This record gives sequence, C-alpha cells and structure tokens, in this order.
Amino acid sequence: MLRVGLTGGIASGKSEVSRRLAARGAVVIDSDLLARASVAAGTDGFNEVVAAFGPSVLDAGGQLDRPALARAVFADERARAVLESIVHPRVRRRADELEAAAAEADPQGVVVHDIPLLVETGQGDRFDIVIVVDATDETRLDRLIGLRGMSADEAASRMTAQATRRQRLNAADRVVHNDGDLQQLDSRVDELWELLRTAATAT
Repeated sequence: MLRVGLTGGIASGKSEVSRRLAARGAVVIDSDLLARASVAAGTDGFNEVVAAFGPSVLDAGGQLDRPALARAVFADERARAVLESIVHPRVRRRADELEAAAAEADPQGVVVHDIPLLVETGQGDRFDIVIVVDATDETRLDRLIGLRGMSADEAASRMTAQATRRQRLNAADRVVHNDGDLQQLDSRVDELWELLRTAATAT
C-alpha cells in the first residue's frame, strides 16, 4: 500500500485533485470531513469545544457555529492551539482506522490523506510521498475573490495564515501545477495516478 499525503494552499485546487484521484481508484481520507465529524453534536469532541469556548460558538439550534468558532481562533494562536488539541488527535485516530481498513481490502492500493495543513502541522514524514497542489499567489487570490466572493483583504488574510508557497514546495516530493483549466488538471492527474499506481504495486 502506498501512503500519500496531499496538501495545497487555499484555492490551489487541492480538492479538485483529491476528487480526481478518488475517481481513479484511490482511497481518499479527507481530514476536513473527519474534523467536522470529530466535533459533531453529541460527541465528546463537541462537548470539549463547548467547554473550552463557551456558548458563543453554538447556533440557535445548539449546533456548532463553525464561522463563529473560526472567528474565535483565527487570530488567536492560543485559542487555535486549544482547538487543535481537541480535534487533531481524534482526526488522526480515525484516519488510522480508515487506512488500516483500506490496507486490508487492497494491500497494493493507494491511500491519499487529504490534509490542508499538512506542512503547518509537520506531518510530511508520515507518508511515502507528499504531493503539493500548487498555484501562484495571484491565481489563488483571484479564485478566492472571484469564485468564493471574499474581499481582497479577507482573501489575503486567509492565505497568509497558512504556510507560504515556498514552505509547501520545499515539503513536496511531487508538485501538481494548477494555474490552468480543469482539462489541463485532468491530464496532470492522469500522469500522477500512473506514478502512484506504479509505486503502490512496487511496495
């Protein structure tokens, strides 16, 4: 089994690459989805978040208000560390369980861990190969403004809160360039998939 770490800055197109790898046969473990599940209402994670941050992070229905929680931790490193101490261990435990199940089902399969903050959390060494989806800062800024409706200041703030482009590229074993259109991306993912399948069958 080949263990792949997939990452990329906001608006780089990482999710597009992840979806295309899944369509080609990879088992994709999405850390964002696992993070949401880890603090879903009724879970121990949810209770810990409410205990740490108070009722201001709940909506009128008693569910976690994710925008409110994001605002609470975005510019506060100490608060963000508290949230990460709640979420990250649960995400990694569940990811390990899903990976073990995938390995049992197909010992020569490709398991892709989709982790937006892979570089920031120092997880590169956990994987056989680290793939970075890359686009220029200008392209990413345009996408955040044009496709996600962010203001220029908000978009720039989101980008600077993550690792720099250079830091991500330095952590990469393989880079998927994504400044073009989806047809170009499809072609690059085809090449990537062939590489990953060959590596997986060699392990």
